[in-house]
Amino acid sequence: MAETRFGDRIVVKTGDITREAVDAIVNAANGGLMGGAGVDGAIRRAGGPTITEQCAEIIRTRYPDGLPTGEAAITTAGALPAGQVIHTVGPHWHGGAHGEPALLRSCHVNSLRVAVGNGLTSVAFPAISTGIYGYPPELAAAAASSSVSDFLADDAQLESVSFVLFGDDAYNPFVANAGM
Repeated sequence: MAETRFGDRIVVKTGDITREAVDAIVNAANGGLMGGAGVDGAIRRAGGPTITEQCAEIIRTRYPDGLPTGEAAITTAGALPAGQVIHTVGPHWHGGAHGEPALLRSCHVNSLRVAVGNGLTSVAFPAISTGIYGYPPELAAAAASSSVSDFLADDAQLESVSFVLFGDDAYNPFVANAGM
């Protein structure tokens, strides 16, 4: 397992986000919050049906047209070691000129706002949008790290933010381009 620390509160490492014992893990979800592949599928398989049930309730009561890209919502973590799951919808990559960087930054900032609003102190992120949504990992790392660093500069509540990445193919470009 590879791990790099950036200051006192940020760590980038390889691993399985579903095994993180933090207050919340972040799910790279789709707008319907009804499950998918990649990180979302792994979280739902490991966490059990309660996550999907609560996601359906969020869509039914708060976001009938789907959770907008860049926004975040929280559910229980079911059987996961984490206490909560924060679901966020990352942007699809269309070359970078369609607001993708701002939307990806919003995913991170809004997820952290949800964490703080719920009294949480530790959060773990995957590499949002870098899978089937096609966001280049190097650019995603830069957007993610700058938004998290900027948020933490003004926040004292969050004690730990991790980026838990699946393998060296995600880890290496993230550490090289994090800019923290």
